[in-house]
Amino acid sequence: MPVENLAIYCLRLMTTKLILYPNLKLWMAAIKPPMYCVAIMPIWVGTAVAFAETKVLHAAVFCTFFAAAILILAWENLSNDVFDSDTGIDINKPHSLVNLTGNRQLIFWLGNCFLSLGLLGILAISWWQKDLTLIGIILLCCGLGYLYQGPPFRLGYQGLGEFLCFFAFGPLGVSAGYYSQTQSWSLTSFAASIIVGITTSLILFCSHFHQVKDDLAAGKLSPIVRLGTQKGSQVLNWLTGSIYPLILIFVICNIFPLWTLLSWFSLPFAFKLCNHVAQNHNQPLKISNSKFVAIAVQFWCCLLLGAGFVL
Repeated sequence: MPVENLAIYCLRLMTTKLILYPNLKLWMAAIKPPMYCVAIMPIWVGTAVAFAETKVLHAAVFCTFFAAAILILAWENLSNDVFDSDTGIDINKPHSLVNLTGNRQLIFWLGNCFLSLGLLGILAISWWQKDLTLIGIILLCCGLGYLYQGPPFRLGYQGLGEFLCFFAFGPLGVSAGYYSQTQSWSLTSFAASIIVGITTSLILFCSHFHQVKDDLAAGKLSPIVRLGTQKGSQVLNWLTGSIYPLILIFVICNIFPLWTLLSWFSLPFAFKLCNHVAQNHNQPLKISNSKFVAIAVQFWCCLLLGAGFVL
């Protein structure tokens, strides 16, 4: 191949990569793969508590619930993009799936398809167990998810999203994971659900710091809009700092086994999150990744907490 043709070929290849790579990054940001541990961790912790108490694992139930939770969270994420497009709050959000595809209806019905498949999985578990309690809990979780962004409620626009998130992924989500294995309730699983609820709510809380301007323009009164970024960073310190003393208290009270202190190995991520937000709370470009640091806190804290019950 002549040198000039080789040069042209290399130039075309480089140009193609420059065009495709940003698009790939946008699609990955829109799909949000790390976010799906948010759905997984309540099931993991609830199942781990159940195993600690019964020494029995219903693997088929766990795997079905695992997949169903991911599908239901996919519905939640897609629905949020659809409802945000309706209010115009995501006009400056290039990684919105509605903005990427330019097709609101496609994303709306794709989300509903994921929801239907997820609920079918939960119905299958309820059918196996001849017990409708689990599907009732999950429908309640879905209802809270809809209240967050769905019209006419849009409670997230009133600054109530974190409370909904806490209950949906904490007490309800962990209890559902526990109940799917035992068909009963547990004080220990409720205590564990508090930890899961707080760590999960941190993710939503951190997602507001970089979009205060857009939230104000759309009339969304997120906690950070109400508090301001500086006070918000201080609240984050208190919320994050409450997780580890609570785990220690539950261990001292013999509610948690000693091995659950393994969750303290997630402390470096907690320190990183608090320091990052404290230093950059009013700088949207620098703070925009804080929710991913919060995801690391949730993932490692809950993973190790569950491991502590299993060991």
